[in-house]
Amino acid sequence: MSRVSFKELTKLYDKGVVAVDHVTFEVADREFFVLVGPSGCGKSTTLRLVAGLEEPTSGEIYIGDRMVNNIEPRDRDIAMVFQNYALYPHMSAQENMAFALKLRKVPKDEIRKRVDEAARILGIMELLSRKPAALSGGQRQRVAVGRAIVRHPRVFLFDEPLSNLDAKLRVGMRTELARIHRRLETTVFYVTHDQIEAMTLGQRIGVMKDGRLLQVADSMTLYNQPANKFVAGFIGSPPMNFFSGRIDEQAPAGFSAGTFRLELAPALAGRLAPFRGKSVVLGIRPEGIVLGNGDCPARRALQGTVPCFPAGVEVVEQMGNEVIVYLKAGDATLVARVPPRDTPRPGESVTVGFMPDRLHFFDAQTEARIA
Repeated sequence: MSRVSFKELTKLYDKGVVAVDHVTFEVADREFFVLVGPSGCGKSTTLRLVAGLEEPTSGEIYIGDRMVNNIEPRDRDIAMVFQNYALYPHMSAQENMAFALKLRKVPKDEIRKRVDEAARILGIMELLSRKPAALSGGQRQRVAVGRAIVRHPRVFLFDEPLSNLDAKLRVGMRTELARIHRRLETTVFYVTHDQIEAMTLGQRIGVMKDGRLLQVADSMTLYNQPANKFVAGFIGSPPMNFFSGRIDEQAPAGFSAGTFRLELAPALAGRLAPFRGKSVVLGIRPEGIVLGNGDCPARRALQGTVPCFPAGVEVVEQMGNEVIVYLKAGDATLVARVPPRDTPRPGESVTVGFMPDRLHFFDAQTEARIA
């Protein structure tokens, strides 16, 4: 078994800085698990704790059934791929990939076999004689991954390995890493700040903030059922729109914010009944917004349950397959994702409506999702 488990894992630095705050979760055997969050949230520290490059202040780390808190990094049977590749500049790609095996005194024939096998998997057979200076960023990253593969570890650790690549190479390497994982069937613990990278790679994803693990779920659960406002705003691009307001005290129940009032469907009103008269935050993703002209022709698509309100178009981003529209409605700003047909222009006035089944509500105080 190659699962990785954390029990109340905590890491404190000098002056009381909390990097990891009582984190408990498990990476399943052969799972591709991604830990995502903004810079400084503690995700790389968590990875380094698994690798043995940092010592936990408290808590337990298990690889399989063995607690590894006091086990040296070289004895944990893990392989780590770093953001900066960490290749030896004076060695060829083949020598870089073989170096750790030589240190372990693996027979030469076995080293050659493992290096060739990894090179074939990664498509770099013709690059083995080159030194890192003669390789592109993507090729160096493949060599770094190959160096990890040849060790046949129980667990792969990836610390933001694609951050130094350009956008096109990142897409290609994401596909490559997913394909390698399916072929090798090894446990992968992957850290990134890029939520798109996390959603496309992770079988499950953990979202981290300020050292705390806020939610662990598959990508679509995080997207459609975020546990709190932070997860809702962090996952998804463009991010979710938020509006601060109150749930009406009197029936019929509605949400009021500024100059507009949103009448709630009976089922949703029932779930929000404990929050009548209280401050809440309404969230809606850009694709949940419908734009219309004049007297709200979009009302029929919204089944009349959500009143439309006027807004002005500020910026339009043409993406080819979709259009991102930035809008101003009174004091509020919002972003809509719409089809490329009938694209509004900057300076135009439009009507805005919300799809009833795309609404999310959060407690204004705790930021927990309430509906």
